[in-house]
Amino acid sequence: MAVPAVLRNRDFNLYWAGVVLSQIGTRGTVAANYFQVYALTGSVLQTGLVGAGQAVALIVLSPIGGAYADRLDRRKLLMWAQVVSLVVALVLAVLTLTGQAQAWHVILSVLFTTAAATFDQPARQALIPAMVPKHQLAQAIALLNPSREVAVLVGPALAGVFIAVGGPGLMYAVDAVTYAVLIGVLAVLRVAPLVQAGPPRSVFGSVAEGARYVLKRPLVTRLMALDLAATVFGAYRVLLPALALDVLHVGPTGYGLLSSAPSAGALLATYVIFRVVARSNRLGRIVLASTALYGIAAIFLAQSRWFPLALVAALLLGALDAMATTIRHAAVQVDTPDDIRGRVTAFYQMSSRGGPAIGDLLMGAFAGVVGPIAALTIGGLGPVLVAAVFRARPNVVREYTSASVPEPVPAPQEPDAGGTRTQANSSRTTGDSSA
Repeated sequence: MAVPAVLRNRDFNLYWAGVVLSQIGTRGTVAANYFQVYALTGSVLQTGLVGAGQAVALIVLSPIGGAYADRLDRRKLLMWAQVVSLVVALVLAVLTLTGQAQAWHVILSVLFTTAAATFDQPARQALIPAMVPKHQLAQAIALLNPSREVAVLVGPALAGVFIAVGGPGLMYAVDAVTYAVLIGVLAVLRVAPLVQAGPPRSVFGSVAEGARYVLKRPLVTRLMALDLAATVFGAYRVLLPALALDVLHVGPTGYGLLSSAPSAGALLATYVIFRVVARSNRLGRIVLASTALYGIAAIFLAQSRWFPLALVAALLLGALDAMATTIRHAAVQVDTPDDIRGRVTAFYQMSSRGGPAIGDLLMGAFAGVVGPIAALTIGGLGPVLVAAVFRARPNVVREYTSASVPEPVPAPQEPDAGGTRTQANSSRTTGDSSA
């Protein structure tokens, strides 16, 4: 079997391996964060503060991270983001392994790690085209996106094993090693530096430019609203420790499997998603149906009392989320011109990643009052109702097809704008922002 041309590219191969390994560590750490806070406090409300830490960093810093991704050397920006995350992981590992960790230590670590990730994610997206020829870009994205799902699948499962063997501190130590590996990979990549033509505008001017663009694109804003509806009302990850330990009684290993199941569902559905997206001309109606079914799957998970049924529900959550996310992300990327993609990606990140973080906080607080089962059952109705509202009357989401996206309009320019910024040998990728 012939090796794909993109895999004969040294720099891309190194980057791909480093990113996958780092993502495994990161996803395992997130699962360990939830588990540790719940184990320390026994409170779903305080476990929801993990999401609060993520939300604060994402909402405050995402636009700035996108602006810097459009103006600085992405390789160096990505390296410094990994350095910050490495230090945080090491400190939390030491505190946990020595028995000194408290819940606020974990929440603070989430805040700092997410802050670094707000600069990391837009830079990752923009770096890929600098490593591969333009005609190989689609192959590169096709490899990176499923690899991310593999990391989300493997990371929480490993977290369950490491927690059972040595506690959450062992997971944090492994995460620190994965950050170190990616830093080493980035250091040896041969990537052309960012070239700037003319003096760049201010960071806040760049952020304002991105915000103006997003507000003028109804498809982008409504897809962000739909994303928020699913991820805020259907936030289930914050409840998994309570469901695993107190409802299903499966311990840390079962918790790891339950945390990994949504990504397994996304991977198993990859072929179906590809076929549907490639062949269907009613993508808007499909994304609405997937969003509604996502809410129903969340209710199914909440009501499951048998572990295999809970796993099936979690698999369905992952598959339906992957279907809706694929369509939403593709629509936003097609609707955005290259020279502002980093900033638009950052704003969209505020819903795609900020939504789950806000949902963790709200769902954790709600579950603290009514319990995790009732909270997720009621919350699952949210995506169903919002999708029904979108479905009831004509709008850009319901009528969206692969041929209906308007041509991206040029980004609004300010009188004092500097020149355009380009990355040698590339135009930015249209792939998932978390690649």
